[in-house]
Amino acid sequence: MGARSDRGGSRGSGGSGERPFRPAVLEGVLERITYANEETGYTVAKIDNGRGGGGGADLTTVVGALLGAQPGESLRMEGRWGSHPQYGRQFMVENYTTVLPATVQGVRRYLGSGLVKGIGPRLAERIVDFFGVEALDVIEQTPERLIEVPKLGPKRTRLIADAWEEQKAIKEVMVFLQGIEVSTSLAVRIYKKYGDSSISVVRNEPYRLATDVWGIGFKTADTIAQAVGIPHDSPERVMAGIQFTLSESTSDGHCYLPEERLIAAAVKILQVDSGLVIECLARLVDEEGVATEKVPGPDGDEVTAVYLVPFQRAEAALAAQLRGLLNAGSADRLSAFSDVDWGVALEWLASRTGTELAAEQEEAVKLALSRKVAVLTGGPGCGKSFTVSSIITLAAAKKARIILAAPTGRAAKRLTELTGHEASTVHRLLELKPGGDASYDRDNPLDCDLLVVDEASMLDLLLANKLAKAVPPGAHLLLVGDVDQLPSVGAGQVLRDLLDERSPLPQVRLTHVFRQAQESGVVTNAHRVNSGTPPEFAGMSDFFLFPSEETETTAELTVDVVANRIPRKFGLDPRRDVQVLAPMHRGPAGAGNLNTLLQEALTPPREGVAERRFGGRIFRVGDKVTQIRNNYEKGENGVFNGTLGVITGIDTIEQAVAVRTDEDEEIGYDFAELDELVHAYAVTVHRSQGSEYPAVVIPVTTSAWMMLQRNLLYTAITRAKRLVVLVGSRRALAQAVRNASAGRRYTALAQRLADF
Repeated sequence: MGARSDRGGSRGSGGSGERPFRPAVLEGVLERITYANEETGYTVAKIDNGRGGGGGADLTTVVGALLGAQPGESLRMEGRWGSHPQYGRQFMVENYTTVLPATVQGVRRYLGSGLVKGIGPRLAERIVDFFGVEALDVIEQTPERLIEVPKLGPKRTRLIADAWEEQKAIKEVMVFLQGIEVSTSLAVRIYKKYGDSSISVVRNEPYRLATDVWGIGFKTADTIAQAVGIPHDSPERVMAGIQFTLSESTSDGHCYLPEERLIAAAVKILQVDSGLVIECLARLVDEEGVATEKVPGPDGDEVTAVYLVPFQRAEAALAAQLRGLLNAGSADRLSAFSDVDWGVALEWLASRTGTELAAEQEEAVKLALSRKVAVLTGGPGCGKSFTVSSIITLAAAKKARIILAAPTGRAAKRLTELTGHEASTVHRLLELKPGGDASYDRDNPLDCDLLVVDEASMLDLLLANKLAKAVPPGAHLLLVGDVDQLPSVGAGQVLRDLLDERSPLPQVRLTHVFRQAQESGVVTNAHRVNSGTPPEFAGMSDFFLFPSEETETTAELTVDVVANRIPRKFGLDPRRDVQVLAPMHRGPAGAGNLNTLLQEALTPPREGVAERRFGGRIFRVGDKVTQIRNNYEKGENGVFNGTLGVITGIDTIEQAVAVRTDEDEEIGYDFAELDELVHAYAVTVHRSQGSEYPAVVIPVTTSAWMMLQRNLLYTAITRAKRLVVLVGSRRALAQAVRNASAGRRYTALAQRLADF
């Protein structure tokens, strides 16, 4: 799918009487892309211009914004010749168009390049051998004739015809968007969302793109809107900008923004007068695009909170549902524990488990089985898992129907292993459908007497609300998590709010670290960090520091630790068992660059094994990847932000990638959907929540200074089961331990719970 770039085009010198600048022209087949920046579109590629017989040494280097061009396409490029001091002669592309090849050899290469879904090199050869140079005309005008090709049946014929038509339609969208640097993948998404109406929507309602099409935010929609002539101060633009500002704030964890802060942020983004923002905000309230109400702010002072409507409704509904469950007048589904002899019950439990509960654990067991909503928190080594297992053992002894869930596949697997009862992800449990609606809700509740949700610190506001709605009246809900970890990636700080001093929900915090756990350097140092004390390394067999003050050196050392040192000393698999957790994505020691370095070390290119370049990334079989958006259309019940997996196959003919997720589900991605995946050899600490790995490697550098916070380091350490290796600066490590600021999130859930 190609389109020309309109960077530059033909240019005049500007002087009176001077001859206008006439660009040079280069035609050829795009052989391969050697570098592509997915943000700017800048590309370095190799072109076969037909003058050197196609040998690698005779290929011409071209550089520029080859946005949307794919290997195999014939291009007509305008630009100028230049010379790079290191790479030599190259052609600098100002704009380009795709042209259909005119020779049998060109048609064969074009069709066999993987551009048309369903046609690989062998089938391309058969089609071209049969139709010759007219093959493309046949596919374009009389595709039903493809059935004349031996062994090409009607089903494949139809698929090829459909793929050709879709490619043509997407190319039209690309041509329309060429001046605004919208990537090929976004053009595909726009087309799949709006079909034949794509160009009309882009031209007449560009701000719809920001809400309808994943990957297009307000800034891209705004660039498109300006290009099609929508005024800078139009109310449509300002209202879209206000909603974008609120949406961005939910990505930062806020459920609302104080009105003054929202207005200031919107003025900065939109570069318009504050009066216009205030007018448009009032209009949005009238049209129910946003909602406002007075709530206590983080400092206790009353503020005017501005919510996106779904977040206000979810916050109010979650508070009402939890209070309703807690005080339900309906029959208690665990009524057997209302008058139980706890001495006898706990003695029986100890005989079954061989271990007596500590006083805190006993309190938690009694609370979970006698109150309809309870919250259990505590750090590593404090016996949360054993307490949960004890609750389940007692409930099962009374024939209770028990459901276990966790926010991630890895957490659900761990819960299954710990309790011996099958656990699922919250998404699978609720059977979320396209659009995000759940199969189980207030009108169709789950069939259970006890619902236990582990890793509850990961529950964001919207998911927690869906979950609470699905709990049947009279059932017991137990939420378990470590409140000192980072809050959810999504909006809210649900577990923290449920444990707030204003909350009426019954709660227990386990604080006693058991002797066996005290022998673990991972557990000991997690608690030291959480209390503001630097970790210890002397005498530790499972907790190490490799000092490195330079950020670039830290990155190289991190790769060496993962790829060589840990496997050599501990026998762990560097891809399956070792996870790098970085404080941030950007920078030399950030997750982005570390993924590039780790992929080179662990999954290098192999001859004869397919790979796929997408933007600035190359995907290979064996790559560890993670999903970066909720996609309710994929898999049995959707694939969600943070889901980990391994690439198991790449099909260049069907243009698809197969990923086996950590929930053991095979998920297919079209090549155009690969912007939903990123490599996961290294992930940010935020993305690691709910997961547990045999070994964790944490690069800590002064370049991540703003992100170095105690709960971030604590969360990273507590993701490890057996081994933690810190790599980097002692000064940066000390900063992380000192900095107790967890960041304030604007949420009114705790107050809503108190007000009922």
